[in-house]
Amino acid sequence: MSRNTQSRGETTGRYQAIQEMNNEGYSISELTKVAGITRQAYYKWLKHEPTKYEIEESEILQLIKQLENEHKQSVGYDKMTRLIKLSHQIPYTVNKKRVIRIMKDHSIKADYRQPTHKRIQAQQTYEAENILNRQFDQTAANQVWVTDTTELNYGIRLNKVRLHVVLDLYGQYPVSWLITPTETAEGVVQVFEQARMKEGALAPLIHTDRGAAYTSKAFNQYLVVNDAQHSYSAPGTPADNAVIEHWWADFKAIWIAHLPKAQTLLELEGQVREGITYFTEKFISAKRNDLTAAEYRFGKAN
Repeated sequence: MSRNTQSRGETTGRYQAIQEMNNEGYSISELTKVAGITRQAYYKWLKHEPTKYEIEESEILQLIKQLENEHKQSVGYDKMTRLIKLSHQIPYTVNKKRVIRIMKDHSIKADYRQPTHKRIQAQQTYEAENILNRQFDQTAANQVWVTDTTELNYGIRLNKVRLHVVLDLYGQYPVSWLITPTETAEGVVQVFEQARMKEGALAPLIHTDRGAAYTSKAFNQYLVVNDAQHSYSAPGTPADNAVIEHWWADFKAIWIAHLPKAQTLLELEGQVREGITYFTEKFISAKRNDLTAAEYRFGKAN
């Protein structure tokens, strides 16, 4: 695109990019050449009094960078527009088209790719009835809890551990979590006991996959004693527990993937704790009307 056909926002964005990269040590000559802008034009822009429009562009860009940092470079155009509105830091309306242009001009994009999963044909025989039957939308808290574990590692030797999470389907609120060396019935009971102590009772329906810890006698006796019914996914059918499968994907891609490798178990526990807090108190979802899990569960403060 020639200079005389560039939009005002795109040209301003190039000048701002040159200014930022010059502050990082790059020469003006190199930067203006790459940008297709003369040095004279850049210095003229540098000395001019910024217009109202340019001030707004700078304010929006700084807020976008702030939000990108807070959300681990995982925010796309649509969600960024909503986050800007919810931040109440910009006194004027910022539409999606403007956000897209500013982010593109400054090469800001979401570094987030959910892993793909091969579909496995569901087995026809159920060991136990799938009571939940993919009824993921709940109208009240503590009616259905889902759970699963995922593998994490730390240190040079990549020591493996299992992260357990109990998730309330109402607003996808993490009720409790626990890290154990392996997936055992003892660990599963422990994370549910934490949830029970926190909420006063277990949810009446608990949904899991068919892992050995969940089909164990110890865990199922624990559920019976606490008046909770057990619902199972069909064999080889992660879609039956899709909410927590998606939650794991977000947790790893948005949070864990953007952190330095934990070198100790204590450091990993700290990262997980901060991640749980982020997904409880900062991560918004369109399915919750752009509320966080905590706001959806307890009500947004005025």
